[in-house]
Amino acid sequence: MSGASTPAVVKLGGSCLDDLDGAWWDDLAAYGRDRALILVHGWSKPLKRLSPRYSEPSAVLRDRYGNQSRWTTPEVIEDIRTVSAALAEDVLRRLDRRGVTAERLLGSDGLVAAGEAERWWWREKQLVELENLVGPITGVDPAALKNLRPGHAYLVTPLARDAAGREVNTDADRAAAAVAGATGAADLVLVTDVAHLLIDGEPVREIGAAQAAAFRDKGATGGMRKKLRAAGEALDGGVGRVVLGSASVTDLLAGRTGTVITRTPQT
Repeated sequence: MSGASTPAVVKLGGSCLDDLDGAWWDDLAAYGRDRALILVHGWSKPLKRLSPRYSEPSAVLRDRYGNQSRWTTPEVIEDIRTVSAALAEDVLRRLDRRGVTAERLLGSDGLVAAGEAERWWWREKQLVELENLVGPITGVDPAALKNLRPGHAYLVTPLARDAAGREVNTDADRAAAAVAGATGAADLVLVTDVAHLLIDGEPVREIGAAQAAAFRDKGATGGMRKKLRAAGEALDGGVGRVVLGSASVTDLLAGRTGTVITRTPQT
């Protein structure tokens, strides 16, 4: 792909979707009328609104390597589908009102493949074997995005299909990175609820992949650690740059705000 057909991938954080106002959507639609656009959404806040149990500490597992994951059962998959369907209806309606057609695609419908899930998780200070319907992303088939073109957007729900044919949960940031790499995206934009990456309390405007990875492993916590991992995976997959922040897409891509992550530091 080249020019206007080269997609930009935008990950919409589940924690910030409620805070994106009309001007933000106006900006996204204006951008999407001229460029192919793939949106990948999170669902953290809608899922917590659905049931109080999703806010409880027991809803999150940590594996033997220290990685966190939502404890996902078949019932959780159905709840993810429920909140994602409502979220998608809202996003597609917002874009349609602004002159951009859009369609929803479940990652599990031929787009995203997942590998075998980790089976050992910490529970009450013990490692125990648990069935958890999550899986690392092993591949993305861009052929599923057959209508990719300027003026038409895809909204991807980041579920995946494993080798056994089961529908599994995946991390939305890393799913967006994998989709960006597989589609030859020039840019990956991670829209979140923080304005910049902060290191030692100071906002970082630009950073190279090696420095971002070093901070990820030694200083980053929670969601930022996952975002920096996703950024590294996107750059390794051929994406030109990753931008994260809480502003409009065009402001982030223009470098007016947010943090830009590239393979090498900018000079």
